Amino acid sequence: MTVKVYNQEGVEVGTVDLKTEVFGVEPNESVVHQYITNYLARQRQGNASTKGRSEVSGGGRKPWRQKGTGRARVGTIRSPLWRGGGTTFGPKPRDYGSPMPRKMKRLAIRSVFSDKAMTERIKVIDRIDFPEIKTRSMASLLTKLGLEGKKCLVIDEGKNENLAFSCRNIQSVKYRRAALANGYEVLDADWVLFTKAGLEKVQEVFS
Repeated sequence: MTVKVYNQEGVEVGTVDLKTEVFGVEPNESVVHQYITNYLARQRQGNASTKGRSEVSGGGRKPWRQKGTGRARVGTIRSPLWRGGGTTFGPKPRDYGSPMPRKMKRLAIRSVFSDKAMTERIKVIDRIDFPEIKTRSMASLLTKLGLEGKKCLVIDEGKNENLAFSCRNIQSVKYRRAALANGYEVLDADWVLFTKAGLEKVQEVFS
């Protein structure tokens, strides 16, 4: 599959071939669903924590004798039945995600990239080089490429702080380094905008 390459002025300057190993596989919806579900589960903080009856302070002495008082028997004031006592089966810090084989993760990401390629939702630009951090520069670039107002994921290779910070204040635009691309953000975006370097890195990592 071949896609056009544009420059920062929105002018076509050539074409580039997409590797079929990454952009030409048959999308596997089942694996993509498992990947997305697991990814979203792993975004949960999972830091809720409660104390059981053995963890709350106090309660070392029996409140009253076992028999003869007319009251219910009790061994500690830290019983879950008492106010201020421990919590029964309360939450503890945990990871909500589940193990997923590396091959399945890669298949899911390739499936999502292939879907974008099949629906012609990929654009490639030769490079994005902003002299300074300016949201207006990114907005202008999107307009020239016909992506204004579209939910767009920008994928570049290497550390490009000017680009990353220029995207930050545009709600519909996300920036991601190529090696850290994940299937959820690719699937969530309407368009994927690659730099040539970013495209080469994605094809190297996921092929």
